[in-house]
Amino acid sequence: MTYRSGFLPQPVVRFTGQRDASGDLRPGFLTSFVNVSRVQPIQHMDEYGGILDGWFSVLSRLGFHARHISVHGTLTTWKRRQVEGITLRFKHLDLPVGDIVLLWNADNPARLAVDLGTGLERLAWARTRLGWRDLIFGRFASLAPPPTLDAVRTATLLLAHGIRPASRGAGGITRRVIATVDPGAARLGVSSLVRASYRYWRLFGELKAPWPAVAMAMEEELGA
Repeated sequence: MTYRSGFLPQPVVRFTGQRDASGDLRPGFLTSFVNVSRVQPIQHMDEYGGILDGWFSVLSRLGFHARHISVHGTLTTWKRRQVEGITLRFKHLDLPVGDIVLLWNADNPARLAVDLGTGLERLAWARTRLGWRDLIFGRFASLAPPPTLDAVRTATLLLAHGIRPASRGAGGITRRVIATVDPGAARLGVSSLVRASYRYWRLFGELKAPWPAVAMAMEEELGA
C-alpha cells in the first residue's frame, strides 16, 4: 500500500447517507461524492490545534467568514479495534461541513495522527447556498427523479473505474446501484447524464473506461 499524507481528494461510494421518510437521500447527501481529507501523523498535541487553525485559513480563502464557523462535539474517547480517538465537527452557519479526528494507537498512545475530512460538494453547497439538486445535477436536476440522478452519477464512477456489474463482489455494488435507476426515466438513454458525470469524476483522477463504454454498459444492464 502506498503511503500518502496531506490534502487528499478521493471519490468515494457510501450507502450511509441520511434519508427521508420516502427513502430518498436528504439534501446534502449523495451515494458518491468527493471526500477531501488531510491525513497527517503528528508528534505533539499542539500540532492538532495548528492543523485546525490552518483549516480555518483555507475556509477563509474559500469565502467562509470565521465568525460563521463553529466547532462542536465532546472529548469522549471512542475505540475501534486498535484505534482510539476523539471527533469534533464543524459547521458553516447551519450546515455541517466536516470533522476533525484525533487518532492514536490504543497500545501506543504516543503514535498520533489527525484526519480532517469534508465533502467537496457539501463545501460548494455551503459556499453558494444553491439548491442542492441544482448544484449537483445542474440542467438535469428536473429531468429525472433524484434517486435516478444519484444512481447514474454513482454508476458512472464505478463503471469508469472498471467495476462492471456482477452477481457478487465489487460488481454487485454496481448492479445494486444501477437497479435503482427508473427504467422510464432512462428509456431514451443515459448518455448525456453519464457524459456530464464523467467530466466531473475525471477532474479527480484518471479513469479506466471511456464514457461511451460506461453509457453502453449501463444501458445494457438496464435492459437485462
